[in-house]
Amino acid sequence: MSTHAAARVAAPTRREQILREAARLFAERGFHGVGVDEIGAAVGISGPGLYRHFPGKDAMLAELLVGISERLLAGGQLRVSQDGASADGSPAALLDALIEGHIDFALDDRPLITLHDRELDRLRDTDRKRVRRLQREYVEVWVDVVRALYPALPENEARVTVHAVFGLLNSTPHLARPEALPGRAATAALLHRLARGAFAAAGS
Repeated sequence: MSTHAAARVAAPTRREQILREAARLFAERGFHGVGVDEIGAAVGISGPGLYRHFPGKDAMLAELLVGISERLLAGGQLRVSQDGASADGSPAALLDALIEGHIDFALDDRPLITLHDRELDRLRDTDRKRVRRLQREYVEVWVDVVRALYPALPENEARVTVHAVFGLLNSTPHLARPEALPGRAATAALLHRLARGAFAAAGS
């Protein structure tokens, strides 16, 4: 499931279009290297027309970074609850589901990874703290599943391993241009094997 709601079939709203293009441009040129006129041009409206949707670039950045943190947490919780209620709700199946969901994010939302790495400190203190809180909750969803699969793994080591796997999966913006990767399915399968290998090594 993509963190941009793969189940959605309707065309993106103008607000969603603005956020998508803002993320792309911010990631390519940096937050201060992009003006509202450029974002507007990317979605076919005037720069001042953006103010009907957002009060400014700061609000776009906050919605992008808070929003993706909310979607990751909600997606992880949903996967655990749905797969946990299924016939094969084993810890291994739950971990596979979490890895698959994060790989979708890592491959489909690459600009947001770059944006988070470069621009998180530009958020207001309240928004930055909210992002950090959401991220901690997301990590704990993983830690619970990892420790269910590897009960001998101490909690602190499970948490370190989860962060290390996130670093591995979130490296996709630095690997190559999207078209230079070995195809989405092959890349997703490789990332999944690497993530499972990291958890197996930690739990051995």
